[in-house]
Amino acid sequence: MAHVGLSVFASDRTGLFRDLTTCIADTGANIDMVHHDPGTRTEIHFEISGDFEENELKTQLLTVPNVDRVEITDTVKSIFGKRVIVMGGGAQVAQVVMGAVSEADRHNLRGERISVDTIPLVGEKMLAEAVRAVGRLPRAKILVLAGSIMGGEITVAVRELRAQYGIPVISLAMAGSVPSAADFVVTDPVQAGTMAVMAIADTAQFNVDRVRGQRF
Repeated sequence: MAHVGLSVFASDRTGLFRDLTTCIADTGANIDMVHHDPGTRTEIHFEISGDFEENELKTQLLTVPNVDRVEITDTVKSIFGKRVIVMGGGAQVAQVVMGAVSEADRHNLRGERISVDTIPLVGEKMLAEAVRAVGRLPRAKILVLAGSIMGGEITVAVRELRAQYGIPVISLAMAGSVPSAADFVVTDPVQAGTMAVMAIADTAQFNVDRVRGQRF
């Protein structure tokens, strides 16, 4: 079964997305993911899988009105793989990222594809919204919360993320109630980044279930 990326370049119009998805389905492919960059000139990136013939699919898509070009690409997952998400205060985020990138490099040399994404944020409401949004991020596999104090609505969001999406959450040792809601707590931010990568790497011997509730 094929699993590929598909980039469609077209002039936007009403019904374009409907016609593209219908064409893809008619060739026997299933749409796994869509990213749309809107504008007068638009690019829509699909990730598709199924029993289909790539050249036939390209030919059919080029018959859709307003489509100018179609490219078959690698999937984003095959290039960037699993994602570690780090958010919180800038200084702590930087330290977590240092540990995560160093550890990801070691595993990626052994065939993994692990990327590290960061966003320094302050404010309870903003952080709570960001935590909830992690569940909607493609390929997000673990979240590290790096800050000096987090609680309230952020804690509620952490519990929701773990319950609804099963995404593990690592918290730095900090003031507030977030550490009590996380899977485990790590004092050293560099070590937190390292452990985040180990938790999602197939090439590492680390099990979140075995350390849940512990502090390091």
